[in-house]
Amino acid sequence: MEPHPEGQLLGPAQIRELAGRLGVRPTKNWGQNFVIDANTVRKIVRQAGVGPDDVVVEVGPGLGSLTLALLHTVDRVVAVEIDPVLAEQLPRTVAELAPDRADRLTVLHQDALTVTALADPQPTALVANLPYNVAVPVVLHLLEMLPSLERVLVMVQLEVADRLAAPPGNRVYGVPSVKAAWYAEVSPAGKVGRNVFWPAPNVDSGLVRMVRRDPPVTTASRREVFAVIDAAFAQRRKTLRAALAGWAGSPAAAEQVLRAAGVDPSARGERLTIEEFAAIAAARDADA
Repeated sequence: MEPHPEGQLLGPAQIRELAGRLGVRPTKNWGQNFVIDANTVRKIVRQAGVGPDDVVVEVGPGLGSLTLALLHTVDRVVAVEIDPVLAEQLPRTVAELAPDRADRLTVLHQDALTVTALADPQPTALVANLPYNVAVPVVLHLLEMLPSLERVLVMVQLEVADRLAAPPGNRVYGVPSVKAAWYAEVSPAGKVGRNVFWPAPNVDSGLVRMVRRDPPVTTASRREVFAVIDAAFAQRRKTLRAALAGWAGSPAAAEQVLRAAGVDPSARGERLTIEEFAAIAAARDADA
C-alpha cells in the first residue's frame, strides 16, 4: 500500500483496496460506515480542538482514516475496535503510512461498552466516528468511566446529534440530552453529508461537541438522578406528577417530592434542566 500523497491519509481507493485485501465487508451489526474523505477527517480533528498534549480515545477506528489524522496531531491514540480483523490490521496500516507515529498508537480489541479504565497516560479527549447503533450508550459510558476526558467530538447520526445537543423545551430533548448534560456542556458542531462514507448510510450525520463540566451540586447520586430522568421520559406526555408516580410510590408522593424540589408537578420532563432533575432526586432522599 503506497503512502497517500495528502499527509499520508487514506483515500477512497486505498480504503476499498484495503477492505478487499482483508475480506472486510462493512456490517450493520457493528454499525460500520468507513469515512473515505480526507477533508472530513481533518475537519473532525480540527473541530475536536486536540493538540500535541492530548491523549485521544477513538472508538470504532475501522480501517484507520481518522486514526491517521489524529496521530499526526496528538500525543497518543488509544483505538478501541470490536472487529478482530480491523483491530489486527490497524497497527500495520499505521506502520506503513505513518511509521514515525506507530509507537503512539495503542489498539484495544474490545467492545467500548466494556471499557472501565485505561492505562496511563490518561486520555484527555474522545474523538470518534461512532457506530450509530450504540453511539449514545458509548458516549455516556466513557464519560462515566473515564473522568479524565475533558472534551468529546463525535460523529453520529444527525438525529442523535440533535437529541444530544437539544436544550430543555426542544421537541427532541429527552433522556440522551439530559444525561449528557450531567457530564458536559453539549453543542452541535456541524453536519456531514452521506457521500463521505463507504458504504453511504441512508441518513445524514452530525458532529457533537462536549466540554466536561462538574455535575450539578446535589446530595443525590448520579444513579439516583438518572433513575428520575428515566421515569420522567418513559411517559413523556404525562405530567411529572403522573410520570413519577411509580418512582415515588404514588402520584401524591411524587407531587410532594416535586414541590419540595421547587418543581411544578403539572410540568413535563421535557421542560426540566439537569439541575432540576438532580433537585428532585435529592428531595426524595431528604424525605426518606
